[in-house]
Amino acid sequence: MIGASRQIAAAAALTIIASTAQAELAPLEPYQMVRSLQLLQDRIADGDHAALPMQRKLIELIDGRLLSTRLSDYEDKRNFRALLVYAMSGGNPRTVASIITKLPLDGTDARISTGIIEYLRGQFGAATEALKGVDPRDIETEVAAFLALVKGSVMASDDPAASLKYLDLARVIGPGTLVEEAALRRSIALAISQNDADRFLRACEQYVRRFLTSPYATQFADSFVDGVTSLGNTIHLESVASIIDAMNHEKGKVIYLRLARRAAIDQMTDLLQFARSGLEALAARTGDETDPRALLYSTVATVTTEDVDAVRVRLETIDSRRLSAGDRMLLDAAFRILDEVSVLPATGRQPQTPGVQPAGMDAGQELMPLASEPETATGPTPAEAAELPPEQDESDAFIADMRSKLQSIDDMLQGPKE
Repeated sequence: MIGASRQIAAAAALTIIASTAQAELAPLEPYQMVRSLQLLQDRIADGDHAALPMQRKLIELIDGRLLSTRLSDYEDKRNFRALLVYAMSGGNPRTVASIITKLPLDGTDARISTGIIEYLRGQFGAATEALKGVDPRDIETEVAAFLALVKGSVMASDDPAASLKYLDLARVIGPGTLVEEAALRRSIALAISQNDADRFLRACEQYVRRFLTSPYATQFADSFVDGVTSLGNTIHLESVASIIDAMNHEKGKVIYLRLARRAAIDQMTDLLQFARSGLEALAARTGDETDPRALLYSTVATVTTEDVDAVRVRLETIDSRRLSAGDRMLLDAAFRILDEVSVLPATGRQPQTPGVQPAGMDAGQELMPLASEPETATGPTPAEAAELPPEQDESDAFIADMRSKLQSIDDMLQGPKE
């Protein structure tokens, strides 16, 4: 696999070098250079990470070639279509705009050109208006898939349903290309925003099967974790497990760990148990030792619900040197929580029922309520509340204060991401 990747990378490099050398003698036509760019992007979609820097170099070469073109060069429709493809492939917006504004365009060509320029400028409303009535299926094949992707992207906010249809069309017209890869990723994000769990799972399964080796798969992983956690009870975890099982061991482990981390911070018990089971199954298949992150996440979720001494013992077995900076913050926060729940609250009065007190405990301090007290306990009626003894009110105030501290720590932990 590595050898094949290197051969592909070498072939791509030779193509670029040859194109550069030839351009110095007899400039290549824009459509010829853009065709090479498309081939390179197909390799990127197939997982050739070495092609990414080559893509940037080739785009620079094409940009220089386009700046040297004359208006007469675009009488050849292949060069005009190549200009549009270049624009939608990450090309220089200024170069594209400087050329298009000088071309005598009308009809569909004018609308497409205007729409693309507005898209590159980030003016999605104007782009949508310009492309209204333009059907990508009526456009030349090399432009159609890109155009469908652009229409799907600019319509995402105002008309998600229509956006998804255009993203699907982009995939149908450009199967196996970087256009399909991008359309799938954007479909996943839209499915999450629309709370469409079925479409989310279907798109994720397709992405894993077709593009998991893409350099942009890290963006997919972000969306996948966000979707599983945000869709909550509407998503079938069995389907999530089957998608993760289709990944290789390392990628599957990373997904389970990220799910466990989010579940621990957000107190999602079912999802945390699901992630723990997945990690244990992966470890059993490969004979790996327990990952310290898995132990950290599963333990953090029990900090306020289990015996603090037992929780502290588990946390102290974690080698913090094997954790990322963000996870070390999580570990430190867990210890701070344990310290908080271990400190006896000062109330300023004697306990009503004398008892044996730990050494060093002041007479004016009381034992804190159970850390396992439920978050949403059934409260008393207003009449009962009026009859509660003072110590009950102070206890409730202490619990509220503890919850506030825990929430502050959770908010802090939402910052760092792996």
